[in-house]
Amino acid sequence: MKRLPNTQAASPEGAKGRDRRVALFGAMFLMATSAIGPGFITQTTTFTARLGAAFAFAILASILVDIAVQLNVWRVIGISGMRAQTLGNRVLPGAGYLLAVLVAFGGLVFNVGNIGGTALGLNALAGVDVKIGGALSALIAIAIFLSRRAGVAIDRIVVVLGVVMVALTLYVAIVSGPPVGEALRQTVLPDSVDFLAITTLIGGTVGGYITYAGAHRLIDAGVTGPENTRQITRGSVTGILVTGVMRVILFLAVLGVVAGGFHLAADSTNPAGDIFQAAAGQLGLRLFGIVLWAAAITSVIGASYTSVSFLASLSPWLDRYRSWITVGFILVSAAIFELLGKAPANLLILAGALNGLILPVGLAVILWVAARRRDLMGGYRYPVWLIGIGVLAWALTIYLGWNSLSGITALWS
Repeated sequence: MKRLPNTQAASPEGAKGRDRRVALFGAMFLMATSAIGPGFITQTTTFTARLGAAFAFAILASILVDIAVQLNVWRVIGISGMRAQTLGNRVLPGAGYLLAVLVAFGGLVFNVGNIGGTALGLNALAGVDVKIGGALSALIAIAIFLSRRAGVAIDRIVVVLGVVMVALTLYVAIVSGPPVGEALRQTVLPDSVDFLAITTLIGGTVGGYITYAGAHRLIDAGVTGPENTRQITRGSVTGILVTGVMRVILFLAVLGVVAGGFHLAADSTNPAGDIFQAAAGQLGLRLFGIVLWAAAITSVIGASYTSVSFLASLSPWLDRYRSWITVGFILVSAAIFELLGKAPANLLILAGALNGLILPVGLAVILWVAARRRDLMGGYRYPVWLIGIGVLAWALTIYLGWNSLSGITALWS
C-alpha cells in the first residue's frame, strides 16, 4: 500500500502556522529588544550601583506597570487590526498624524544613540574604530531589511540576539556572585524607594516607539482579530517578562560586583563595561562588547521598523516604498552619528521628553477605543478589569509626562 506523505508538514496551512508562531515570538522579542538598548544597560547599571539591593523593588514595580500598559496596547491594536496612528485618527481626526510624526522623530534621534551603541560594542569587543563600527552595523541592519523575507529575518534575528544577550549577562551574574537572598528581601521590603528610578525604568521600557513595536509587528504578520486574543495576550506579557528577566540578570551582575567592594566611578563614561570587566577581566569586557552590540543592533531594527510603520500611514506612496524608507531612516541615523561622533545631547533630551508626553497621549487613545469604541474592534467586549489597570497605569504616565517637561526646560535653559 502506498504511504501517504506527511501532509501536515508539507501543507501551506502547516507552513503558515509555523510562520505565525515565529511572527509571535518575533513580536515579543522585537518589543523586548527594542527596550533593551544602550540606555537600558546604562540605566540599570547606574541605578544598581547607587541603590544596591533596594533597586530590586523599582524593577518589580516597573514590570507590573509595563505589563498593564502592554496588555492594553497589544490587545486593542491586535484585535482591531489597526495601528496606533490609525486608531488615533478614528478617535480624533489628525491625532494619529501628530502621533506618527512625534514617534518617528523620537525614534530617529534615539536611533542615532543606538548606532553609537553598536559602535561602542564593536570597539569593546574587537577594538574596531567607532566610526567604522557604526557604519558596519548600519549596513548589517540595512541588509536585514533588504532581505527577500525581511519580516521573517527580523523575527528570527531579534530572538537569537535576545537569547544571546540574556545568556552572556547570566554568565557574568553567576561569576560576580550577587547576594540573591538580600535582593529577594528588598524586592518586597525595600530599605528605600526611589520614584525617579521607577519612572525612568517605565519610560525606558514602554516609552515612545517601544510601546508599539511588538503590536505593530503583529499586524504585519496577520496575527489579529478576536480569535487571536489568547496569543496576543500571552505575547504582550511574555515580551515584558523577557525585558524583566534581562533587567534582573543585569541587576544581579552589577550587584554582585558592587557588593564585592567595587566602586563605580561617578564620572565613568562606560559604567556597564567597567562592571563586566571587574567581574570577569578582559573576557568580561569582550562579553560586554557582544551584549552591547546585540542590544544596540536590535534597538536599531526596532526603532527603524516601528518609526517607519508610523510614517507609512501618512500616504499610500510611503507605504508602497516602506522597505526603502526604512533603509533611508537607518542611513540618516548613521550619517548623523558619523558627522557628530555621538548622539546630539540636546536632541536626546528633547526626544526623551517627547517620549514622556507621547506615552499618556497614545495610551489614552488605546483606552478610549477599549472603553467606548467597540465598533473599531468588531464588537469585541473588552474586559472591565483590564481597562481599570490600564487607567491606573495611564495616571502614572501623566506623572511621567509632566516630569518629561523638565527635559524640555533643561534643553532651552
